[in-house]
Amino acid sequence: MIQKSQLSLSIICILLKMYNASIMFFRNAFLVDITSEKIGRVLKLDSIESSKLWKGMDAVIFNSWHWWLHTGRKQPWDFIEDGNNTYKDMDRLVAYRKALNTWARWIDSNVDPTKTQVFFQGVSPDHAGKLSHSHTFKKFYNKGIIVFLSNGHPPSDISFSLSTSGVGPNCGGQTEPLPKYRRGQHPAELVLEKVLRTMSTPVHLLNVTGLSQLRIDGHPSVYGHGGHGDMDCSHWCLAGVPDTWNQLLYAAIIQN
Repeated sequence: MIQKSQLSLSIICILLKMYNASIMFFRNAFLVDITSEKIGRVLKLDSIESSKLWKGMDAVIFNSWHWWLHTGRKQPWDFIEDGNNTYKDMDRLVAYRKALNTWARWIDSNVDPTKTQVFFQGVSPDHAGKLSHSHTFKKFYNKGIIVFLSNGHPPSDISFSLSTSGVGPNCGGQTEPLPKYRRGQHPAELVLEKVLRTMSTPVHLLNVTGLSQLRIDGHPSVYGHGGHGDMDCSHWCLAGVPDTWNQLLYAAIIQN
Protein backbone atom coordinates (compact mmCIF):
# COMPACT_ATOMS: atom_id res chain seq x y z
CA MET A 1 0.00 0.00 0.00
CA ILE A 2 1.32 3.43 -0.98
CA GLN A 3 0.77 6.23 1.52
CA LYS A 4 -0.94 9.31 0.10
CA SER A 5 1.97 11.50 1.19
CA GLN A 6 4.32 9.43 -0.96
CA LEU A 7 2.47 10.17 -4.19
CA SER A 8 3.28 13.25 -6.23
CA LEU A 9 -0.05 14.54 -7.57
CA SER A 10 -0.70 17.48 -9.87
CA ILE A 11 -4.39 18.31 -10.36
CA ILE A 12 -6.19 21.18 -12.05
CA CYS A 13 -9.99 21.33 -11.94
CA ILE A 14 -12.08 23.70 -14.08
CA LEU A 15 -15.76 24.19 -13.22
CA LEU A 16 -18.11 25.25 -16.03
CA LYS A 17 -21.21 26.34 -14.09
CA MET A 18 -23.17 27.32 -17.19
CA TYR A 19 -23.03 23.72 -18.41
CA ASN A 20 -23.05 22.01 -15.01
CA ALA A 21 -19.79 20.35 -15.96
CA SER A 22 -16.24 20.15 -14.71
CA ILE A 23 -12.95 19.20 -16.35
CA MET A 24 -10.13 17.74 -14.27
CA PHE A 25 -6.57 17.61 -15.52
CA PHE A 26 -4.52 15.10 -13.57
CA ARG A 27 -0.88 15.01 -14.62
CA ASN A 28 0.50 11.51 -14.36
CA ALA A 29 2.68 11.15 -17.43
CA PHE A 30 3.39 7.45 -16.86
CA LEU A 31 -0.14 6.38 -15.78
CA VAL A 32 1.39 4.30 -12.98
CA ASP A 33 2.77 5.67 -9.70
CA ILE A 34 6.01 7.47 -8.90
CA THR A 35 6.73 7.43 -5.17
CA SER A 36 9.39 8.94 -2.94
CA GLU A 37 11.41 6.21 -1.21
CA LYS A 38 14.63 6.18 0.80
CA ILE A 39 16.57 5.24 -2.34
CA GLY A 40 14.99 8.04 -4.37
CA ARG A 41 12.05 8.45 -6.73
CA VAL A 42 10.68 5.08 -7.83
CA LEU A 43 8.54 4.42 -10.91
CA LYS A 44 6.30 1.49 -9.89
CA LEU A 45 5.15 -0.37 -13.00
CA ASP A 46 2.57 -2.47 -11.18
CA SER A 47 1.15 0.22 -8.87
CA ILE A 48 -1.67 2.55 -9.83
CA GLU A 49 -2.96 3.96 -6.52
CA SER A 50 -3.48 7.39 -8.05
CA SER A 51 -6.20 5.88 -10.27
CA LYS A 52 -8.71 6.47 -7.47
CA LEU A 53 -9.12 9.95 -8.90
CA TRP A 54 -10.41 8.53 -12.19
CA LYS A 55 -13.47 6.82 -10.73
CA GLY A 56 -16.98 8.09 -11.39
CA MET A 57 -16.15 10.26 -14.39
CA ASP A 58 -18.44 10.53 -17.42
CA ALA A 59 -15.41 10.41 -19.70
CA VAL A 60 -11.71 9.77 -19.09
CA ILE A 61 -8.99 10.56 -21.62
CA PHE A 62 -5.53 9.04 -21.22
CA ASN A 63 -2.22 9.88 -22.79
CA SER A 64 1.37 8.69 -22.34
CA TRP A 65 4.58 7.68 -24.19
CA HIS A 66 6.07 11.13 -24.86
CA TRP A 67 7.71 11.09 -21.45
CA TRP A 68 8.99 7.51 -21.46
CA LEU A 69 12.19 8.37 -23.34
CA HIS A 70 13.23 11.27 -21.13
CA THR A 71 16.62 10.96 -19.46
CA GLY A 72 18.81 13.17 -17.29
CA ARG A 73 17.17 16.16 -15.64
CA LYS A 74 13.91 15.59 -17.55
CA GLN A 75 13.53 12.08 -16.12
CA PRO A 76 11.28 12.33 -13.02
CA TRP A 77 12.31 9.00 -11.47
CA ASP A 78 15.57 7.42 -10.25
CA PHE A 79 14.62 3.72 -10.21
CA ILE A 80 12.06 1.40 -11.80
CA GLU A 81 10.25 -1.18 -9.70
CA ASP A 82 8.69 -4.20 -11.40
CA GLY A 83 7.15 -6.59 -8.91
CA ASN A 84 9.81 -7.47 -6.34
CA ASN A 85 12.65 -6.26 -8.55
CA THR A 86 14.16 -2.78 -8.65
CA TYR A 87 16.23 -1.53 -11.59
CA LYS A 88 18.24 1.58 -12.30
CA ASP A 89 16.80 1.51 -15.81
CA MET A 90 15.29 -0.88 -18.34
CA ASP A 91 14.15 -1.02 -21.97
CA ARG A 92 11.68 1.86 -22.12
CA LEU A 93 9.34 0.03 -24.50
CA VAL A 94 9.19 -2.89 -22.08
CA ALA A 95 8.50 -0.52 -19.19
CA TYR A 96 5.81 1.23 -21.23
CA ARG A 97 4.12 -2.09 -22.02
CA LYS A 98 4.16 -3.18 -18.38
CA ALA A 99 2.67 0.13 -17.26
CA LEU A 100 -0.03 -0.07 -19.93
CA ASN A 101 -0.92 -3.58 -18.81
CA THR A 102 -1.31 -2.32 -15.23
CA TRP A 103 -3.52 0.50 -16.48
CA ALA A 104 -5.58 -1.88 -18.65
CA ARG A 105 -6.24 -4.24 -15.74
CA TRP A 106 -7.42 -1.32 -13.62
CA ILE A 107 -9.77 -0.07 -16.34
CA ASP A 108 -11.28 -3.53 -16.86
CA SER A 109 -11.82 -3.96 -13.11
CA ASN A 110 -13.05 -0.49 -12.19
CA VAL A 111 -14.78 1.20 -15.13
CA ASP A 112 -18.42 0.64 -16.06
CA PRO A 113 -18.55 1.29 -19.82
CA THR A 114 -22.29 2.04 -19.62
CA LYS A 115 -21.48 5.06 -17.47
CA THR A 116 -17.96 6.10 -18.48
CA GLN A 117 -16.44 6.62 -21.92
CA VAL A 118 -12.73 5.76 -22.11
CA PHE A 119 -10.42 7.42 -24.64
CA PHE A 120 -6.71 6.99 -25.24
CA GLN A 121 -4.85 9.54 -27.33
CA GLY A 122 -2.16 7.82 -29.32
CA VAL A 123 1.41 8.80 -30.25
CA SER A 124 1.85 12.37 -31.38
CA PRO A 125 4.79 12.36 -33.82
CA ASP A 126 7.75 14.65 -33.72
CA HIS A 127 9.95 15.44 -36.70
CA ALA A 128 13.36 15.16 -35.10
CA GLY A 129 14.88 11.90 -36.27
CA LYS A 130 14.35 8.20 -36.95
CA LEU A 131 14.62 4.80 -35.33
CA SER A 132 17.88 2.87 -35.15
CA HIS A 133 16.78 -0.15 -37.17
CA SER A 134 17.32 -1.75 -40.53
CA HIS A 135 13.86 -0.55 -41.52
CA THR A 136 13.47 3.19 -41.98
CA PHE A 137 10.95 4.49 -39.46
CA LYS A 138 10.21 8.01 -38.32
CA LYS A 139 10.98 8.63 -34.67
CA PHE A 140 8.04 9.77 -32.52
CA TYR A 141 8.26 11.04 -28.99
CA ASN A 142 4.68 11.81 -28.04
CA LYS A 143 1.35 10.35 -27.49
CA GLY A 144 0.35 7.22 -29.75
CA ILE A 145 -1.83 5.90 -32.62
CA ILE A 146 -2.63 4.28 -35.87
CA VAL A 147 -0.92 2.75 -38.84
CA PHE A 148 0.72 4.62 -41.70
CA LEU A 149 3.03 2.06 -43.26
CA SER A 150 5.79 2.80 -45.72
CA ASN A 151 6.95 0.05 -48.06
CA GLY A 152 5.42 -3.15 -46.77
CA HIS A 153 4.57 -4.16 -43.23
CA PRO A 154 6.18 -3.31 -39.89
CA PRO A 155 8.48 -5.94 -38.38
CA SER A 156 6.91 -8.29 -35.84
CA ASP A 157 9.80 -7.76 -33.41
CA ILE A 158 9.19 -4.47 -31.62
CA SER A 159 12.17 -4.73 -29.27
CA PHE A 160 14.59 -2.63 -31.30
CA SER A 161 16.18 0.40 -29.72
CA LEU A 162 15.12 4.01 -30.11
CA SER A 163 17.57 6.64 -31.27
CA THR A 164 17.63 10.10 -29.74
CA SER A 165 20.38 11.36 -32.00
CA GLY A 166 18.01 13.61 -33.91
CA VAL A 167 19.17 12.40 -37.32
CA GLY A 168 16.85 12.76 -40.26
CA PRO A 169 14.54 15.58 -41.34
CA ASN A 170 13.46 18.10 -38.74
CA CYS A 171 11.05 20.99 -38.58
CA GLY A 172 13.63 23.73 -39.14
CA GLY A 173 12.52 26.20 -41.78
CA GLN A 174 9.41 24.19 -42.70
CA THR A 175 6.44 26.35 -43.69
CA GLU A 176 4.18 23.87 -45.52
CA PRO A 177 2.69 20.48 -44.56
CA LEU A 178 4.19 17.37 -46.12
CA PRO A 179 2.20 16.18 -49.18
CA LYS A 180 2.43 12.56 -47.99
CA TYR A 181 4.12 10.48 -45.30
CA ARG A 182 5.58 7.09 -46.12
CA ARG A 183 7.46 6.10 -42.96
CA GLY A 184 6.41 3.20 -40.79
CA GLN A 185 4.55 2.81 -37.55
CA HIS A 186 6.29 3.58 -34.27
CA PRO A 187 6.87 0.51 -32.04
CA ALA A 188 5.08 2.21 -29.14
CA GLU A 189 1.95 2.25 -31.29
CA LEU A 190 2.23 -1.50 -31.74
CA VAL A 191 2.56 -1.94 -27.98
CA LEU A 192 -0.45 0.28 -27.28
CA GLU A 193 -2.67 -1.40 -29.85
CA LYS A 194 -1.71 -4.86 -28.60
CA VAL A 195 -2.61 -3.94 -25.01
CA LEU A 196 -5.94 -2.39 -26.05
CA ARG A 197 -6.88 -5.56 -27.93
CA THR A 198 -6.58 -7.57 -24.70
CA MET A 199 -9.10 -5.39 -22.84
CA SER A 200 -12.74 -6.20 -22.22
CA THR A 201 -13.65 -2.53 -21.71
CA PRO A 202 -14.15 -0.55 -24.95
CA VAL A 203 -11.45 2.10 -25.37
CA HIS A 204 -11.73 4.67 -28.15
CA LEU A 205 -8.29 5.17 -29.65
CA LEU A 206 -7.90 8.73 -30.94
CA ASN A 207 -6.01 8.35 -34.20
CA VAL A 208 -4.03 11.59 -34.31
CA THR A 209 -0.79 10.27 -35.78
CA GLY A 210 -1.54 10.26 -39.51
CA LEU A 211 -2.70 13.85 -39.76
CA SER A 212 0.05 15.02 -37.40
CA GLN A 213 2.79 13.28 -39.37
CA LEU A 214 2.09 15.61 -42.26
CA ARG A 215 2.35 18.77 -40.16
CA ILE A 216 6.12 19.21 -40.13
CA ASP A 217 5.36 22.94 -40.27
CA GLY A 218 3.37 22.92 -37.02
CA HIS A 219 6.14 22.95 -34.39
CA PRO A 220 7.22 26.05 -32.44
CA SER A 221 10.88 25.42 -33.25
CA VAL A 222 13.19 28.39 -32.61
CA TYR A 223 10.25 30.71 -33.23
CA GLY A 224 8.36 29.63 -30.12
CA HIS A 225 7.73 31.57 -26.93
CA GLY A 226 10.86 32.11 -24.88
CA GLY A 227 13.33 32.28 -27.75
CA HIS A 228 14.54 28.69 -27.99
CA GLY A 229 18.12 28.39 -29.18
CA ASP A 230 17.55 25.00 -30.79
CA MET A 231 14.83 23.21 -32.69
CA ASP A 232 11.72 22.02 -30.85
CA CYS A 233 10.21 19.53 -33.26
CA SER A 234 8.20 17.50 -30.73
CA HIS A 235 5.83 20.11 -29.28
CA TRP A 236 3.14 21.91 -31.27
CA CYS A 237 2.16 25.52 -31.90
CA LEU A 238 -1.08 26.76 -30.35
CA ALA A 239 -3.37 27.43 -32.06
CA GLY A 240 -2.46 24.51 -34.29
CA VAL A 241 -2.48 20.75 -34.64
CA PRO A 242 -3.75 20.00 -31.09
CA ASP A 243 -6.91 21.98 -31.88
CA THR A 244 -7.67 19.40 -34.56
CA TRP A 245 -7.16 16.65 -31.98
CA ASN A 246 -9.70 18.40 -29.76
CA GLN A 247 -12.21 18.52 -32.60
CA LEU A 248 -11.80 14.79 -33.16
CA LEU A 249 -12.30 14.16 -29.45
CA TYR A 250 -15.42 16.33 -29.42
CA ALA A 251 -16.84 14.47 -32.42
CA ALA A 252 -16.17 11.12 -30.74
CA ILE A 253 -17.87 12.20 -27.50
CA ILE A 254 -20.93 13.55 -29.32
CA GLN A 255 -21.18 10.46 -31.53
CA ASN A 256 -21.14 8.15 -28.52
